[in-house]
Amino acid sequence: MKRILSKFAFAACILSSLYSFAWGLTGHRIVAEIAQHHLSSKAQRNIKKLFGEQKMAYYANWPDFIKSDTTGVWKETSSWHYVNINPQKNFEQFKDSLSVQKSPNLYTQIRILSEKIKDKNVSPKDKKEALMFLIHLVGDLHQPLHVGRAADLGGNKINLTYFGQNTNLHSLWDSKLVEDQKYTYTEFANLLDVKSKDEVKQIQSGTLEEWLFDSHKIANSIYYQTPKDSKLSYAYNYRFESTLERQLLYGGLRLAKVLNEIFG
Repeated sequence: MKRILSKFAFAACILSSLYSFAWGLTGHRIVAEIAQHHLSSKAQRNIKKLFGEQKMAYYANWPDFIKSDTTGVWKETSSWHYVNINPQKNFEQFKDSLSVQKSPNLYTQIRILSEKIKDKNVSPKDKKEALMFLIHLVGDLHQPLHVGRAADLGGNKINLTYFGQNTNLHSLWDSKLVEDQKYTYTEFANLLDVKSKDEVKQIQSGTLEEWLFDSHKIANSIYYQTPKDSKLSYAYNYRFESTLERQLLYGGLRLAKVLNEIFG
């Protein structure tokens, strides 16, 4: 009996950890797959040196998988996946709030990892690790609630029901809305990746700070339209479908820009 209970507890732990994955397994793979389509030849060659024949989508969820590690080696990386900021009225106030963040976070680590990958003195092993994190974190940047409020842990404390099932706002945006579309990650990526060259260039424009503010504004809208204890179903999916698709597409295209710049 103890063995059965132990196995049940372990399974429950694994399931609960899945709900905390940003964009979920499918979402992160969509972002990576779209980015793969827009890499320069030089970026492709250099990434292949680190990843071999595997596509970026293969490694896109690794920074979430290591959350299950029990050695504590990766414990300090848990704060890298988000940057919590209270609602800001304009970009200047938002940028000021970013600059006073003290602990390592989504904003600081994207910049640090980018420089690490470019550093000729960093070993291939460490560059590969940094690249896996960077692919994942640029995806996190475009999940709006990873630029949400500290008070509710990016929506984790906002309980609600979705088609009658108990969940929370963060989990809803991490995985449930994506999975509800019923596409594989390659299908979803191909359906979204249809912008013209000029449109792609426009989406890729701007700074990291501006991209974060973009997600922050969307997060504020999501908060406003999803109060605590909401009972959600088809109407919510319909209301935010275009926002969801936009963020997945923008995440992939902007990731490609970041990688193309890193690898020259």
